[in-house]
Amino acid sequence: MSDFKSNNAIIQWIEYRLPIFSFIDHSVGSKYPAPRNLSYWWNFGSLAGLALVIMIATGIVLAMQYTPHVTMAFDSVERIMRDVNYGWMLRYIHMNGASFFFIVVYIHLFRGLYYGSYKAPRELLWMIGVVILLAMMATAFMGYVLPWGQMSFWAAKVITNLFSAIPLVGETIVTWLWGGFTVGNPTLNRFYALHYLLPFVIVGLVIIHIWALHRFGSNNPLGIDVKGPQDTIPFHPYYTVKDLYGMGVYLIAFAAVVFFAPNSLGEPINYVEANPLVTPAHIVPEWYFLPYYAILRSITFDIWFIPAKLIGVIMMFGSILILLVLPWLDRSPVRSARFRPLYRQFFWILVVDCIVLGWVGANPPEPPYIYIGQVATAYYFAHFIIILPLLSVLERPRPLPASISEPVLKGGGAALGATANPMEKA
Repeated sequence: MSDFKSNNAIIQWIEYRLPIFSFIDHSVGSKYPAPRNLSYWWNFGSLAGLALVIMIATGIVLAMQYTPHVTMAFDSVERIMRDVNYGWMLRYIHMNGASFFFIVVYIHLFRGLYYGSYKAPRELLWMIGVVILLAMMATAFMGYVLPWGQMSFWAAKVITNLFSAIPLVGETIVTWLWGGFTVGNPTLNRFYALHYLLPFVIVGLVIIHIWALHRFGSNNPLGIDVKGPQDTIPFHPYYTVKDLYGMGVYLIAFAAVVFFAPNSLGEPINYVEANPLVTPAHIVPEWYFLPYYAILRSITFDIWFIPAKLIGVIMMFGSILILLVLPWLDRSPVRSARFRPLYRQFFWILVVDCIVLGWVGANPPEPPYIYIGQVATAYYFAHFIIILPLLSVLERPRPLPASISEPVLKGGGAALGATANPMEKA
């Protein structure tokens, strides 16, 4: 029998037959206990969910007006912009929504790195999150091809051709992706179908992600486990209000870009229709792929019998897949960087390194960008493969508080404030 009570007769009638309201109450309501010290850095999970809903809603409407054919795709996008009622707004929301989706997910990911959210017992939760990131990347790449502009066409040709570096089966994979022997109408149709399908796959992965989250609850800024009821507060209304405030700020920033700078995150050349006979001077992907693009291009030399192209592809995919084994690379028993002074310094170096990789990826593959990219790539992998395992052995973390409530009840907040940094002030 459900313990959910409501004064609304209709809600109570539904609850008796389908206990959906009690399920919500236990999942994200007043019956769901959350650590009492969560900061605004924990808003980005819900913001990612909001971004996903916006992308699916606008994508479904845009799909009703889009024509997936190489002779009509570009014109159909222009028709959406010019002739469909509010089509320009829907397209700008969808186009910039992808960038904002990646912004909140990347912040969510780096917050997890800083506070050790990948450590036991949340390893599977972290791994599912990495799979969601991979699905997002595949969806975004295929969606970037659909406008059939110059950068869309050539980005598709360059990126899909990378699979040809795989020995034995590479050419077969590329032919299957293209649906022929060059990027053409079969390619566009395949990408359109997959771009429409994958967001719903992401929804399924998000549900599993939330399911895994509820198994052990959220991590917290101190990185210690909940010791009892004194360490928790109901998720509703305390964190629902906090999430609503974060969503308001997010939507204001999002609206500012959509209405005042809608093309600031895109490439102007993509407003030129695709021409297989004219190669752009500089082919670049969307900004959220630039660090991986820099890693791919940083390998300009063969190693033994392994060609540079194959090494670059392996390292590009490896830069994401290495996150799957992160819980076993970082063996420190302490989660939060608040109590790991050395790890905290290397974390910020990693953040700077990723920004440098993005900058390198946006520039032509020539000196000095190639050399800077090689150094940044070497450090990126060294951070996970060498530095983290060494820190697990050599670092001496600061003592942990006995419970989440101890720093506040015993005046420990002042002591923790001595090590405050931008990640901890929110």
